[in-house]
Amino acid sequence: MFGKNFSGNVIFSTRGALSFLLVLLFAAAASIANASPDFAELYERQSDSVVTIHTLSANREARRVQQGIGSGVLISEDELLTAAHVVDGASKISVLFKDGYKVGATVVASLAASDVALIKLNKPHPSPSIATLGDSDETRVGSPVFIIGAPFGISQTLSVGHLSGRLNRGEMAGGAPIEFLQTDTAINTGNSGGPMFNTKGEVIGIVSFIMTKSGGFDGIGFATSSNTAQQALLESTGILAGFEGVMLTPEVASLLNIPQAGLLVHRVVGESLAAAAGLRAGSVPAVIGNQQLMLGGDVILEINGLVCEEPHDFREIKESTMQLHDGGAYSIKVFRDGEITELVAGAPIGGVLSESSQLSPKSPKASRLPADSMSLVEEREANEVY
Repeated sequence: MFGKNFSGNVIFSTRGALSFLLVLLFAAAASIANASPDFAELYERQSDSVVTIHTLSANREARRVQQGIGSGVLISEDELLTAAHVVDGASKISVLFKDGYKVGATVVASLAASDVALIKLNKPHPSPSIATLGDSDETRVGSPVFIIGAPFGISQTLSVGHLSGRLNRGEMAGGAPIEFLQTDTAINTGNSGGPMFNTKGEVIGIVSFIMTKSGGFDGIGFATSSNTAQQALLESTGILAGFEGVMLTPEVASLLNIPQAGLLVHRVVGESLAAAAGLRAGSVPAVIGNQQLMLGGDVILEINGLVCEEPHDFREIKESTMQLHDGGAYSIKVFRDGEITELVAGAPIGGVLSESSQLSPKSPKASRLPADSMSLVEEREANEVY
């Protein structure tokens, strides 16, 4: 009797423990399910802000018109962010919304080095769905992300993946460091310029390029970070908006016989403060280590007495230049032809440059291949940079 009762008690306890474990497992599964992003809901919420961009570019050598396709995202009632190489050199830009609304657009500003451009609609959408720019620094490597775009012209396509890493080549544009977000999210021709979202539905990147050996997507893609787009394109004014360059490390500066680390100027925009001051761009391409350089231009050592040895120095420089009164002067100390030279430029009236003085596709050496030739750009970058 004792054994039977004892046995019965054991059997009862085991069953109770199993039931308890099953309850815990179901609760854990439900918790995981609830914690996982609902990409279907996120897509429905954000897809109206994503557009397909069609371009026409005149190819004078071939005597034909070249068609291109890319993506973009609405960030105000009449302005879009996209990739610079999608719209650079385009003679005609057409924007197609999810609901079929179609309208022309023009380029306001474009940064080739960071591959991001701002375009303005000729007429706003009647009921615009505007995306929110997030802080790309807050998204951790390993976090889920998603991209909406038009791969191979298939509009409103969703792809899901993760933030895989961050890429910083030491380049600067608009006074801000250029950062690319690495992802395993599928990216193909036509995705260029489309938004990368975090799980809050905020834009944290603008699709730029992929690394590829096959010619297609091999699992490594890159998007210009939203912070780069915000700081270099949307917030940049004054002397910092007029050039692009790359930070030289002390080691590279020593190899080039430059007295200190500084910013090597790659491109200068016509009609900008930088151009008016006489800042010189490079013209001789070179590769030192894994760093692509354009030699022959000025190396900026100081702006308004502030040293330009690290990317973070430009935050102080930007604050300093923003405090100048209308008509105030910028002092730029550069290393040129083996000597240190001081240049002077005037501050813009109102502290804002005209559209023509931004880095635009009309500026020399500020264009990339059209959107439908995207894989050629990406393969070249993969071979040369990596």
